[in-house]
Amino acid sequence: MASPMQRFEIQGATEEPSNWSDWSMVEAALLDSHDWAASMITIKDSVPLNDDGSARPLIFRKRFFLPSNRTIKMARLYATSHGVYFARLNNKSVGDECMAPGWQSYNKRLHYQVHDVGGLLLPGVENVLLLDVGPGWFASALSWVCRRFVYGTELGILAQLEVQFDGTDEPFIVCTDSSWTATTSAILSSEIYNGEVYDQQRAMEIGRAHDELSQVTWSETRVSNIAVAPLTSPNGPPVRVTERLRPKSFLKSASGKIIIDFGQNIAGRLCIRRLLKPAGHKVTFRHAEVVENDELGTGPLRTAEAKDTVICAGTVLTDWHPNFTFHGFRFVEVSGWSEQDAETPLTKDSVVAEVMHSDMRRTGWFSCSNDEVNQLHKNTVWSMRGNFLSVPTECPSRDERLGWTGDLNLFAPTATFLYDTGGILGDWLQDLYADQMDNHKNWKQGMVPLYVPNCLTGLGPEDEGWHHMQNGVWGDAAVMVPFQLYMMTNDINILSRQYDSMKQYLEKVVRRGEDGLWDPYQWQFGDWLDPSAPPNNSGRGRTDGTFVADCFLIESTERMAFISEELQKSDDFSDFGAAHSQLLMAFQAKYVTPAGLLAPDTPTAHALAIAFDLLPSDERSHFVASEQATAARLSRALRFDDFCISTGFVGTAFLLPSLTKSYQDALAYQMLLSRSTPSLLYPVRMGATTTWERWDSLKPDGRINEASMTSFNHHALGSVTSWLHESVGGIKPDRPGWRNVLIEPCVNRMLSYAEIIYESVYGRIECRWKLDGNTFSMDVTVPPNARACIVLPEVRDKQAQGLEVDGCWVGSGRYHFKSEYTRADHPVEAILPPWGRSSF
Repeated sequence: MASPMQRFEIQGATEEPSNWSDWSMVEAALLDSHDWAASMITIKDSVPLNDDGSARPLIFRKRFFLPSNRTIKMARLYATSHGVYFARLNNKSVGDECMAPGWQSYNKRLHYQVHDVGGLLLPGVENVLLLDVGPGWFASALSWVCRRFVYGTELGILAQLEVQFDGTDEPFIVCTDSSWTATTSAILSSEIYNGEVYDQQRAMEIGRAHDELSQVTWSETRVSNIAVAPLTSPNGPPVRVTERLRPKSFLKSASGKIIIDFGQNIAGRLCIRRLLKPAGHKVTFRHAEVVENDELGTGPLRTAEAKDTVICAGTVLTDWHPNFTFHGFRFVEVSGWSEQDAETPLTKDSVVAEVMHSDMRRTGWFSCSNDEVNQLHKNTVWSMRGNFLSVPTECPSRDERLGWTGDLNLFAPTATFLYDTGGILGDWLQDLYADQMDNHKNWKQGMVPLYVPNCLTGLGPEDEGWHHMQNGVWGDAAVMVPFQLYMMTNDINILSRQYDSMKQYLEKVVRRGEDGLWDPYQWQFGDWLDPSAPPNNSGRGRTDGTFVADCFLIESTERMAFISEELQKSDDFSDFGAAHSQLLMAFQAKYVTPAGLLAPDTPTAHALAIAFDLLPSDERSHFVASEQATAARLSRALRFDDFCISTGFVGTAFLLPSLTKSYQDALAYQMLLSRSTPSLLYPVRMGATTTWERWDSLKPDGRINEASMTSFNHHALGSVTSWLHESVGGIKPDRPGWRNVLIEPCVNRMLSYAEIIYESVYGRIECRWKLDGNTFSMDVTVPPNARACIVLPEVRDKQAQGLEVDGCWVGSGRYHFKSEYTRADHPVEAILPPWGRSSF
């Protein structure tokens, strides 16, 4: 517990240095393994199991005395666990973190937390430190195969309390060892997917409600047999309760049960404010995201029970919530508690929904003149909050909740704009590399897992396909996510840390054909969940999966050349640059026909080719294809589809950007605001408060889509929000770190104004534009030490005509622009059959 004193001065490029600051204390945690005196301990006998095979949560206890004649200078509790834990000191909660230590690849890295507990210690009397440990991600059933004990069969706790007294450098230390005692918790069972069972009577017996801690038998402990991975401090923020929502309304189900509607789909937990029921009475809470046929819609949960149960003790229970789990929900069905109860009737004041996620700092905001578009953006924000809980997952509700690499790859531009994700994604990338280099016998070393942490390593032969599934887009996350973080932060260390991971993927793992592109016989996820794909094979959409993977391979190779140059690796820069050129030629030979048409002829294919600059640009080429021709083909496809959305996870991320890149702004707006079914705004019009997994997760008649993957909180399709930031709002970095900013809003009369704010590493960037008749006005803020290239609509119009005109560069400051706007912005017409939109 080192605490040196430091002060600083600020030196500009030319100015005199500032005055020295006041002295301040900078505290260092336990930086070396030798600083730890504690051991990971568990209950002496084997961890007790419930009838369903789940591990029974445990409580670990240590009693100790502090001298009464000493003044506490500081006190720190360092703790981590095999499982998830929370700490109490002298019957008071320690910290506000939830689900600590979070989810890592526990056999390779294990985070620990540091808590200031000086105000909770009692000199001169007995102190009692309690640490509750539940299965969490360490031992709960994980994934659709519901595999328990992925990381080990023993729950354990590792803790070290260091107390520093005035007048001495020697700390008073209490650490976990075999002198501690343990017992089973008042939480009878708890798992991530299935929920928690809490016995209020048991809690009273072990002293949760009062100090009589000797009423139950405490067992001996021992050092755990499970090896402890290297202990690391987390880079990302902790999971916390960040908001509390009161019930919006109470519904009565068709079967007569009460369903609480909180009005917002969240990831989190229910908190009971006050409940009094007879001893032994059970109150059950079932969670779900939707209601179907006036009943709780639990089908999308698959095998996840998402159920919490309280066994009452005949005394008042206040401010109770589950501790070792979370749910994805908007609706909660209540059994055993009603509005007519005499003692504590169920009212809107009886419960709250607690929103949980990694407590990231918000950095990006957007709004415009269309309320439905604003709700679309709001839904994306809520889906990110619901899916960035320790790790970036795909959904917070069903029996999955995994860190899918492909989902994050596509969502990363949106995520890194909305929130400061450098910490949580930096941690996640370290786990990606650790799992990528796993030497398990069923694992090809260097292959990027489909999900991180990789919790399915070591499954039986029937599931081995998951170990050997090399996949484009999902694997490309190893390159593209660090690249995106670098673009947003200019932190070169991100690239340095992940460089070997990137090279391993591109040089040793990608299964290639003779032309250097992907082996066409390797199955690919492709444009996952393309609406046209069959329910039982969501990768068989309109766009060939190998084509999609090839597009990403070429883009990753080009980005790797850029990264190599940034890191001054000249040989790699040359090699990856040459590889990119060769792959591009192979792509054009394979996918561009002599007639100049791109095969496959789908919106996703055209969007990717335009977005990644994959088309021939040399007029002397024997190919007659061009970006303009492909853009026209894309326009034709969308018009023939009556502006219905026909893209999956991949295509959606690039559809609107490719339209604005090819100066088809009106068509991009038409796709955004389309009232066809399905469309980008269809979920909003169906009452969605988060982004859905499928465009039609809920059918127009209110039925849930029957497919097995139908999450209502799935951030992947929220990737379209990045287009709102960059094209409608009009700001994006021109170089890593936002020192150079491109401000180029794509203006159209379908919106009368838009505003965007981003808190960059240099400071706040703002752009607000407005259309008033034929007058365009825009206010821009450029932060200190940055500059911006301003492209007004009239300049963009000239660029669309092929004229070589540039925007104007400005330095830091506030600017107001005003110009004439005479474009009519006629809507693009759909190409319909003679009988129109009606059925023939």
